[in-house]
Amino acid sequence: MHATGKAPDRRANVSFELFPPKTDKGIESLGGVVDRLMGAEPGYFSVTYGAGGGTRVNTHRVVDMVRARAGVPVAQHLTCVGATRAEIDAQAQALWDDGIRKIVALRGDLPEGETLPEDGYADASELVTALRRVGDFDISVAAYPELHPESRGEKAELDYLKRKFDNGASRAITQFVFDTDTILSFIDRARAHGITQPIVPGIMPVHNFATLKRFSAGCGASIPGWMEETFAGLDESPEMRAMVAASVATEQCRRLMDAGINEFHIYTLNKADVTLALCRALGLPVEIPAQAAA
Repeated sequence: MHATGKAPDRRANVSFELFPPKTDKGIESLGGVVDRLMGAEPGYFSVTYGAGGGTRVNTHRVVDMVRARAGVPVAQHLTCVGATRAEIDAQAQALWDDGIRKIVALRGDLPEGETLPEDGYADASELVTALRRVGDFDISVAAYPELHPESRGEKAELDYLKRKFDNGASRAITQFVFDTDTILSFIDRARAHGITQPIVPGIMPVHNFATLKRFSAGCGASIPGWMEETFAGLDESPEMRAMVAASVATEQCRRLMDAGINEFHIYTLNKADVTLALCRALGLPVEIPAQAAA
């Protein structure tokens, strides 16, 4: 049975996640990546939001840069850790006043040993409610097919996701998952739980397997054994790794499209090559670079 209950749609729709570089040079370089990624005709970009003050400033700079260069909507991530309700409300109002209409609303990771302030929002569901009080934002939230590391169980996870939707979220974007059956099963369970809103798979093309393993261990994403075998030794052969990574991501997206899912949020890690290869393989109008065509 298709996870969406719909007939397969062979047109993929993509959006791209970026993170804010720490330096002016990095932000300038990212502008070139954005220009290249626009070749895949994304619906929007999202820009992540760090807990550190400098990162937050750079987030605003990257959002403004992408809006100016791309001409498509940009979703700013907003977290509620480390801030009071009044501070979050003021940030949300400033975003609305600046013309930002898309938000990715997250609780954010708590620094080790710290707890949420008593005068702060307790979780992303409360943050969604607060955003709705400010304006008619288009709000995305997170979903965890393999359960959040702090989850109290599958039912509690689905209850929490439904609460975020009940409070006004428009869609959920999943944590990256490499076992496609896990994504499809999660969507089926969410539908059975009364969740009808879009659940968009987050797709993570492999840019460096050793780095991916470390990152996955911290966020509860499992690495299947077949991926270990497939990418063994390829970090020393970046061109072959890129080809294999594009192939693996393409196969996952095509399986999801066969199940009636055609919208994907791609974690680019601020790199264009593998993401564009994936988009080209999915039939999107990515131009062939001049040097590659020669």
